Amino acid sequence: MGSSEEKVVAVIMVGGPTKGTRFRPLSLNIPKPLFPLAGQPMVHHPISACKKIPNLAQIYLVGFYEEREFAMYVSSISNELRVPVRYLREDKPHGSAGGLNNFRDLIMEDNPSHIFLLNCDVCCSFPLPEMLEAHKRFGGMGTILVIKVSAESASQFGELVADPVTNELLHYTEKPETFVSDYINCGVYVFTPDIFTAIQGVSSQRKDRANLRHLSSFEALQSATRNPPSDFVRLDQDILTPFAGKKQLYTYETMDFWEQIKTPGMSLKCSALYLAQFRFTSPNLLASGDGTKSATIIGDVYIHPSAKVHPSAKIGPNVSISANARIGAGVRLISCIILDDVEIMENAVVFHAIVGWKSSIGKWSRVQAEGDYNAKLGITILGEAVAVEDEVVVTNSIVLPNKTLNVSVQDEILL
Repeated sequence: MGSSEEKVVAVIMVGGPTKGTRFRPLSLNIPKPLFPLAGQPMVHHPISACKKIPNLAQIYLVGFYEEREFAMYVSSISNELRVPVRYLREDKPHGSAGGLNNFRDLIMEDNPSHIFLLNCDVCCSFPLPEMLEAHKRFGGMGTILVIKVSAESASQFGELVADPVTNELLHYTEKPETFVSDYINCGVYVFTPDIFTAIQGVSSQRKDRANLRHLSSFEALQSATRNPPSDFVRLDQDILTPFAGKKQLYTYETMDFWEQIKTPGMSLKCSALYLAQFRFTSPNLLASGDGTKSATIIGDVYIHPSAKVHPSAKIGPNVSISANARIGAGVRLISCIILDDVEIMENAVVFHAIVGWKSSIGKWSRVQAEGDYNAKLGITILGEAVAVEDEVVVTNSIVLPNKTLNVSVQDEILL
């Protein structure tokens, strides 16, 4: 098949409502993949990266959310990017590889030569065209995006060893107890359709093993709780680990940024990374101003066109302001995400915080935190429709929706 005819399909795993519990209270209002980072839904960043893949035929989002929760977004992004985007709902957990295999017939409908698989809760520059080129050179079944991290943090992820010359994946261990390597799996892959044969091979082995055992009903019950069903296949333990060292899997190293978006704190850090990336990819999305006719802008800032910001306000760095927000005179915003329909009144200060939809912050109030993205109370979060009254200071706290604060709080979770 000539390269001009080769088609590529991308699959983005978006998880489900039971998976985003660490993202509360923000995920109480909106599916985590639709939470805005740098003014764009989280899933928008990998989708727009997929748009750069040559001969892209289709993007599938696979998850457990109700279809209606994604319908509006899928429709608008398809029109905006002029690439068909479709949401596919899993009926039950199939594992990261099983979920891919579950929709095999749809994915293979366009007869693609390559299939990208991405995790939605990953923040990086997504060098997908470069990965595809490298993958074609390697000639295996799949190529994994990898990055070098500190030895201390490596154990939280899938660690791997690759041949320094050929880039072949030689060894893979998911979250090992002892140090294996400071190279980790970024959760971004490109495969040939051979991946489906590999997944089905794992399923068949499971079925065969189950058929070999003639168990008592008690043993069968115990076995069912211990052994996953045959169509439940994990990409890391069931595919990457056994196929390592067999000239099937290769690695492509990114020298750029990479983070996993598990908590609201990390979403604030990743919003900063995407805003910084906009300087090179989409400078038109970044605000500017010197305080004469519009607000003073410092560093990377996104302001939705419908937001109203007073010229005497000072905004940035790392600030994202969503639709219909109103920012009053003398307000200072640093390292924060301001969501839709928020009102921040004059001379209020917000830093290292996420201010939820329809919330209001009174005059001379402060909503602030230390800015430790990994700590539970490292950033302050106001849920939906929280009212902070005048001259109140909220520090290192999480406030659930529909609360009114008329006294200052520190290091608290307000239910």
